[in-house]
This record gives sequence, C-alpha cells and structure tokens, in this order.
Amino acid sequence: MIAFVRGPVAQVTLSSAVVEVGGVGLELMCTPGTLATLRTGQVATLPTSMVVREDSLTLFGFLDDDEKATFELVQTAGGVGPKLAQAMLAVLDPDDLRRAVAADDVKTLTKVPGIGQKVAQRIILELKDRLGTPLGSTARPGAAPAAATWRDQVHQGLTGLGWPAREADRAVDAVADQAGDHPDVGALLRAALQTLSRA
Repeated sequence: MIAFVRGPVAQVTLSSAVVEVGGVGLELMCTPGTLATLRTGQVATLPTSMVVREDSLTLFGFLDDDEKATFELVQTAGGVGPKLAQAMLAVLDPDDLRRAVAADDVKTLTKVPGIGQKVAQRIILELKDRLGTPLGSTARPGAAPAAATWRDQVHQGLTGLGWPAREADRAVDAVADQAGDHPDVGALLRAALQTLSRA
C-alpha cells in the first residue's frame, strides 16, 4: 500500500496531478481544492489511498491525513465507493461532513451529486458513531493563479461529478462574482454545487 507520495509536481490537470517519484510519474486523482494547492515544478507531499479493482489500480491524493482518513471511512458505508467518497470531499470538507452526519443533516449530504435521500440516511446511520466530532479545521488554502484556471477547475469538477457541461457553465458564471483576486477553487466548487442543487 502506498501511504503517501513526495516529489516534484510534473503536471496538474483538471482532475488529477502527476507527481514524480524516483523517476516515475504517479497520477493521483484529487479534488479541485487539493489541486488548487499544487504548482508544477514544486515539491509536494500528498497522503494517498490506493483503490484496487480487477481492471485498475487508482491512486487518490489528499490535502492532509484527515481528508485521507475521511475518504477511507466513508467508503465503509453501504453504497459509497471511491468516486462518491471523492465527490463528498469535493463538496464538503471533513469537518462539514462530520457536522452534517452528527446533526442528521440529510439536506447538506444530498448537495453531493450521486447522494439521494436514502443514501444520505444510510450514511448518517452507518457513520454517526464513527466519523467523530469536528476538529475545528480552518478553511482550506486553495488560491488559483488565474481566473481561467479556477473556471476550468470548477467546470471540470462539476462535469466530473456528473453534471452536464451546459449546467456546469451556468453554475461557473453564477459564482464568478465570489472569486475575487485569489480564488479558492474548493469553495467556489461548493458554491457552484449549491447553485445547481437549488436549480
């Protein structure tokens, strides 16, 4: 099992990052919030979780150990696989997720594409005593260098979570006024998802 990777960032795409480790480029699937903290050429250390399937080996990368532990724990709930677990962390940070589960907040959980009322209730039932209490983490860092970058990342995040490109375009436009000079891609993605869930 690969617990973490450390090395220069060779490439950052809209849904993954390639980190060079010992001359080998490892592709890590990451949330937009995590990708926004990475810069090509800079050395990064990312906790990782490997998901093994019959036809694939997929490495997921995380901002910190808390995000990794949450990703692995939520998959123990019925009906939650790695893609849905990553979608949950794209919309809600670990503390937001803990608060939602502790408060039986089905409405917050159903903001995640792919989670309906029944799945949300199952997640609450199965994880309530296991996720723990919020750790009080501060807002995630995540400044993208240019407007085009955050727009592309948020758009890709939305389409990767299953929203049609046209709806993703509208959601990106709807949150553009929140971007400011230092856009937080994770926060903008969450805001865009909230816009889509209200539509």
